[in-house]
Amino acid sequence: MQVGDKISFGCYDWRVLDIQNNMVLIITEYMIEQHPYNNYAGDVTWADCSLRKYLNGEFYNRFTAAEQSRIISVLNKNHDNQWYGSRGGEDTRDYIYLLSIEEVVCKYFGDSSKNLENRSAKQRYWFQRKDKNNNKRRATFDGYVWWWWLRSSGRDNRRAVYIHGDGNIGIQGNGTFRYNSNTIHPSTGDNSGGVRPALWLKL
Repeated sequence: MQVGDKISFGCYDWRVLDIQNNMVLIITEYMIEQHPYNNYAGDVTWADCSLRKYLNGEFYNRFTAAEQSRIISVLNKNHDNQWYGSRGGEDTRDYIYLLSIEEVVCKYFGDSSKNLENRSAKQRYWFQRKDKNNNKRRATFDGYVWWWWLRSSGRDNRRAVYIHGDGNIGIQGNGTFRYNSNTIHPSTGDNSGGVRPALWLKL
C-alpha cells in the first residue's frame, strides 16, 4: 500500500494519506454527506461541536464490530486560528474526525507550509488563490464539486475553516450553525458543508 492509493472500508471509498508502521490514515474520497458544523448558534470549537459527536457516535456505529476494532483512537491537537486568534479548543480523543488546516496545508495535500508560516496581507479571507496545491484539495459530493469542512476555527468561534470548491481554503470560515448563502447543492437543495471523515486504520 502506498500514499495516494484508494481502498474500500465499510461502505465507503477512501484515499490513503499517510502510512505509519501497520496503520494508515485515510479520508473519504468524496464527501459522504452534508452537515452543519454545529446544531445551534453560538461559539463552539471542534471539541464540543455536534459534527464531532455525530462522527464519533452515529457515524462510527455504522461500522461493524470487526471494522470498529480496526479504527484507532487518536489524540488530535486543535490549534488557535493563525490569522484571527480564535480558540481551537481542547485537544480531543477521536475515532473519526475532520482534518485541520495544518494537516491540509502542510502534510497531506502537498506542502504549502510557507504560505501558512509567512502569510501575506492578501490572505485575509482566503488562504492563497494561486496555491499550486489547491487542485489536490478539490472534492465532490454526489458528482458535483462542493465545499467541505475542516475542524479548525474560523475568524471567530461561530465559524469553521473550510475547503472551497476550487480547493482554496476559507481561513475566515463559514457559519457553524447556518451558512448564509444562496448557493445550494444542485442535487440536495442544501447549502450545508460537505463532510469528508478521516480515521487511522489498522492494517
